[in-house]
Amino acid sequence: MTIPDRSFSKGNKSMMIKTKKVCRFTEAKVKYIDYKDLKMLQKFTSEQGKIIPKRVTGTSAKYQRELAAAIKRARHMALLPFVSDTVR
Repeated sequence: MTIPDRSFSKGNKSMMIKTKKVCRFTEAKVKYIDYKDLKMLQKFTSEQGKIIPKRVTGTSAKYQRELAAAIKRARHMALLPFVSDTVR
């Protein structure tokens, strides 16, 4: 008979200490997310070119909408790629 490993069970919270995610834009009091700021926009896109969700980045809903619009605008203006060129 085997004993189940309980280190990752729901009851053991010592292994799952999470820090609260804070919106970068709210902290910096950003008024407008500019589509021309490519370095900042690339931080919120994955290697495949997908927009990273707000549950991962911690941005608020308001700024996630603005961020998505800025990334889509930069893609349309050919400043950001739609898809990455990496091949498996």
